[in-house]
Amino acid sequence: MSEQVYNRLAVVRAERKVSRQALADAVGAHYQTIGYIERGQYNPSLDLALRIAAHFGLPVEALFSLEPFDPLTEEVYGRKQS
Repeated sequence: MSEQVYNRLAVVRAERKVSRQALADAVGAHYQTIGYIERGQYNPSLDLALRIAAHFGLPVEALFSLEPFDPLTEEVYGRKQS
């Protein structure tokens, strides 16, 4: 059974101003694959997840998780925003 892998790839990519194409080129993937991952339509292989994390200089668990991520506002401000 395939489990959903949650990710913050689109947020990090936008924050770093990296296009899907540039990320795909850097990690040896197709730009559409990056889009599928961002939309949750495709779970990356461990190898690809590690290459993406390394590209951004982040631990893999900062980008990918088996549990949904809390909204960044909760993490940054320590409370739910109304």
